Order: sequence, then C-alpha cells, then structure tokens
Amino acid sequence: MRITQLRQADLNLLVVFTALAEERSVSRAASRLFLSQPALSRALQRLRDMFHDDLLIRTPTGYEPTPRGERLQQELSVMLPRLDRLLSGATFDPADEDAAFRIAVSDNASQVLCPLFCQMVLPYAERVSCQFVALHDGTFEAMERGRLDLALNADDGHTPDRFHREVIYEDEFVCVVARASRSSRKLTLKQYLAGLHVGVGVLTGRQTIPEQRLASLGKKRKCAVEVPYFTAAIRCVRGTNLIATVPKRLAELERHDPAIKLVQPPAEMQGFRYLMIWHPRLHSDAAHVWLRSMMAATGKKLSGLTV
Repeated sequence: MRITQLRQADLNLLVVFTALAEERSVSRAASRLFLSQPALSRALQRLRDMFHDDLLIRTPTGYEPTPRGERLQQELSVMLPRLDRLLSGATFDPADEDAAFRIAVSDNASQVLCPLFCQMVLPYAERVSCQFVALHDGTFEAMERGRLDLALNADDGHTPDRFHREVIYEDEFVCVVARASRSSRKLTLKQYLAGLHVGVGVLTGRQTIPEQRLASLGKKRKCAVEVPYFTAAIRCVRGTNLIATVPKRLAELERHDPAIKLVQPPAEMQGFRYLMIWHPRLHSDAAHVWLRSMMAATGKKLSGLTV
C-alpha cells in the first residue's frame, strides 16, 4: 500500500480546511477551531501548498471553493467523521460522554414531537444538551456548513437529494374553522375550493403540501391570509369564515378552544410523512446515530398515542 503522501501530510490541516469551507470566513473558522486568525491564515497557505491549488478564493461574500476545493470538501465530509469515530470508538454512551446538538424544527414538530423527545432525553441531560431552532430558508445551507445536526420537517418534496432522511411518523390533515361555521363534518373538494383559506408558509416561496395536492389536480385554493405558523393559522379562524388546513396531531392540542371546531378535509388532502433529515457526513457519527435513534423512538411513541 502506497502511503508516501499520507506520511508527509499534516492531517490536522484537513480539519482546518473543513471548517473554512463550511464557514467561508477566516474569523468564524478560527473561532470555531480556537485558533488565532493569523494561525488559520498560515494553515490555509500550507493547505494550498499541499494540494497545489488555491482551494478557497476570497470573494466579496466570503471564501468560495475552487473545483478542487469542492471535491476535497465532498470527500472530507465522509472521511473525517469516519476517522473521528475510528479514533474515539464505535459507540456513544450519553452517560459518560458530552454531546450538544442543534436541531431545526417546524412549528408543528416543536409542539407535537419536541415535548415527547424532551421526556426521552431527560435521563441524559447531565451530559447531553439539545438546542431547537426554527426551521428557516437557510436550514440546508446551515446543515452543509455544520451549524445544524438535524432538521425535522414534513416530506414536502423540497429536501435536496444529497441529504439523508428517515420517516419518523405519519400524520393527517384536518380543517379548522370557527365554531359558528356552517361547515359540515366533512368538506367536499368543491366546498373546500369555494372557501377562503389561511395559508401556512413555513419556508419562503415554496408550495405547501396542500398546494401541491391541489396543483396535481389542476386546482388552486384562495388564501386570504398567509402566516408562518400553524398555531397562528388556527387562531386566525376565530370569528371568521376562514379555513385552516393543519396537521391533525397539532390541531388536537387546540381542540379545547371553544371558538373553533375541527372538520375533515376533502379526501384529496391525504396524509403526509414527517421526516428527520441530516447531512451525509454525520451518517456514521456515533453520537449522531444515538440522536437519530432517540428521535426515531420518539416518533414511534408518538405514533402509538391515540389521536
């Protein structure tokens, strides 16, 4: 086996390159690695000498990888976690090891899944911490750059192919209307399309699942209002003739509200799957495997609860 180049290389520089490629900034990468900016700049020059390529080019918006830099980043996203796991051991024990996770969640997941998840991980709270942040337009970029460990979102068809995903539970849609509404217990498609709706746009400029379902039929609903949260949509229907189409598990949490009632949506509004999504570089990471197993167990527990 030829390892001449490997014996001469400083492998720590690969960690430096990964941080720079993800952060696109010397100052942010230096802070992340606990290095001074001059030290990191010197490391970048050594990387360029090692690979005989600029690797990262300064632009007005930050560093951008060269074609070779892009290939190197892709290779290291898989190799470095495997090497780290090889050095640290093949398993993660939350009773003996520290871990901190950042998880992007939708409004739905934050209220339906997170409370159960917190119960599941509470026994490990001395060593394991989780920070939940709102799902946003830059979620996938943040995952690319290592700023997020996991994302929880409905299977809306917008997850980039390069990311891993796993179904953690399934849900249905339900329509929420004002208590005084004359809507029957189940809406037909004709009734649904004739109504005024509260749209929920979690991510900017993307069709929601209800819009996708209707578009496949060549139909479109009229949204008089659009809000960023399902809970806000539910509250918007009070005292109006608006219809909010929301996940059933979330709507059930609001059923006690005397100002609203739940009705079945048209048959065309089929159920949907809820996903956890992660970057390929974390797929074999022992701590991340543990995190995903806990999230999967939470989804299984949620699925066992009566809705």
